[in-house]
Amino acid sequence: MIVTGGHLQVPACCLSAAGNAVSGKGRQRIMTETKDYVRKVQYYETDRMGIVHHSNYIRWFEEARVDLLEQLGYGYDRIEAEGFGSPVLEVCCKYKTMAHFGDMVSISAHIIEYNGVRMALRYEVRDAQTGELRCEGESRHCFMGREGRPVSLKRSWPALDQVFAAQL
Repeated sequence: MIVTGGHLQVPACCLSAAGNAVSGKGRQRIMTETKDYVRKVQYYETDRMGIVHHSNYIRWFEEARVDLLEQLGYGYDRIEAEGFGSPVLEVCCKYKTMAHFGDMVSISAHIIEYNGVRMALRYEVRDAQTGELRCEGESRHCFMGREGRPVSLKRSWPALDQVFAAQL
């Protein structure tokens, strides 16, 4: 959760009727400290004006999400090897300032909602040197088994369920 001045910031474009987050009552809560994902803006990601094309921020969200899962010890390769998938149900992005070729950006990804079947993440892309906010957004996912049906990680993979719930 991103808190500034005591208030939770959620972009208006990202508000939806999603389910409530897990409270964590009765669960072991071991928060894993994670680091932001840092990357350099590549030339091919920019448009004719030298500005990062808006579609690339969504790709960066995915890169940061993949990195977060790896830091938690459950990369997509491991999740898929266990027979689970996590498709994107919804994604939104609110653009604030422009990034340019050669800039270093720092992307934070945090789990903000989780109920065992669905998960939402919040992202902030900032200039790595100045900390200026470039964009913010969210993505929502569900968990599916090999047969393509929704599954509850609480029942199907309790260890991963506890890791995700502990990040709230």
